[in-house]
Amino acid sequence: MQKHLAALGLALGLALPAAATDLDNLTDAQRDAFRAEVRAYLLDNPEVLMEAIAVLESRNAEAEVGRDAAAVAANADAIFGSAFDVVLGNPEGDVTVVEFMDYRCGFCRRAHPEMMDLIELDGNIRLVVKELPILGDQSLLAARFAIATRIGLGDAAYFAVHDALMGMRGDVSEAALVALTDGLGLDSGAIMAAIDDPLVQTTIDHNRALAQRLSISGTPTFVFGDQMVRGYVPIDGMQQIVTMLRDGDN
Repeated sequence: MQKHLAALGLALGLALPAAATDLDNLTDAQRDAFRAEVRAYLLDNPEVLMEAIAVLESRNAEAEVGRDAAAVAANADAIFGSAFDVVLGNPEGDVTVVEFMDYRCGFCRRAHPEMMDLIELDGNIRLVVKELPILGDQSLLAARFAIATRIGLGDAAYFAVHDALMGMRGDVSEAALVALTDGLGLDSGAIMAAIDDPLVQTTIDHNRALAQRLSISGTPTFVFGDQMVRGYVPIDGMQQIVTMLRDGDN
């Protein structure tokens, strides 16, 4: 603490008592006077604190970006090429976007139509969807049902159910899910027959373990190339990130 005070005093241009560059040598009176001087300076110049906080936040953000990039590199195969995931958009797209999502997450629902617009407008986006139910039993049931749809009926049926679940209102129950798939003209019996397939829970466990390694604690979380983006991103923000990734590849 005393070293921090000394550094602060020097940084602020405050005069230290003679022979007192080491605050351990200050008398109690000198130390109290120095602290009072620092406090008075900061009260008179609060912008200094704001500048220091801005620098600290910038350094922390840079450090987080570096940690995220290292985590993505270390887990690249599981992030981008897992057999557990469904690929939407263009399977041969030049930019891969990975989304960790939960059907009960309001921001996931908000991001969904914008992500679909990005895929349609761009035409060269490869979207990897990772089921990450973190918001309780209804989230888990919805994720299990979606994965069972893929197992029982294939990727096209999964996408239809995925899209419908993102727009579903009300509580998630087996009856509600059956009604949803019946409305889509899908065989709900085949889905329910697959819901206890061990691969369903294995897929969820795989995604949860990966999320833990990536320090993901909320949804949606996106991976654009080597960048992790936590939280909702509007379509213009997504487009800017994609453009930067492409420019970086040139």
